[in-house]
Amino acid sequence: MGAVTLFVGDLDAMTRFYRDVITLQVLRAEGDVVALGRGGTELVILHHDPALRHAAAGSAGLFHTAILFESREALAAVVYSVAQRAPQLFTGSSDHLVSQAFYLDDPEGNGIELYWDRDRTEWSWTHGQIEMATLYLDPNRFLHEHLTEQAASGSTEADAATIGHVHLSVGDVASARDFYVGRLGFDATASLGDSALFVSAGGYHHHMAMNTWTSRGAGPRMPALGLGRVDLALPDADALGELGERLAHFKMQVADDGKTLTFADPWNNTLLAAVA
Repeated sequence: MGAVTLFVGDLDAMTRFYRDVITLQVLRAEGDVVALGRGGTELVILHHDPALRHAAAGSAGLFHTAILFESREALAAVVYSVAQRAPQLFTGSSDHLVSQAFYLDDPEGNGIELYWDRDRTEWSWTHGQIEMATLYLDPNRFLHEHLTEQAASGSTEADAATIGHVHLSVGDVASARDFYVGRLGFDATASLGDSALFVSAGGYHHHMAMNTWTSRGAGPRMPALGLGRVDLALPDADALGELGERLAHFKMQVADDGKTLTFADPWNNTLLAAVA
């Protein structure tokens, strides 16, 4: 996964949040756009658009952006930063068997997951489906076991992070499966009946997910604060060309500039595919 772009109403406040609470670094600031990330890799791009308003309740859009950390120590450092600077935004934590995750909302209501993956040798697959669960994870115990003195002091800039997956709110799972699996070519790795679908490439537990938990029946999105774009980082030019052929086969509207493919899913969520 590449960067996630958010349309925001208060650029300064949102920049401070992702910099000071989520401990990302400002990598680029150009007028109405601020890009933050780690190690030179952009993870979250904030696009100021004061004319937009929040979407109505029950709309499709972003469920959460999931930031993946390489170690539990690095994850603990960011969880500690949230506990120190914005505890009121924390919404929960879970052990999903494949990962350990902590959840919160940013100041404009965009969901965030902070997580660490167990080694793939510890994942369990049955008939091509990944085994995941939602088990209680005590945040205080996690910090006690994994927070180092160096991390607690705020020395986290050397810890790499990536966008591990992006979770969307959609109107129905059948349409999501048709689009993300049938058209884009993701593999379905797990599902929860007609309420949630998890998809990936390359044997990961999931790069994207779609659920109807708060958005069942939602139609195409109108312009609003929140999700602006999801970037897909493809491994090479052949993969990008193959995706372009798939999109053409399904007669989808695509903006192709020779380096990127930009298109929308059934709920007007914009996706941009490019070579990583």
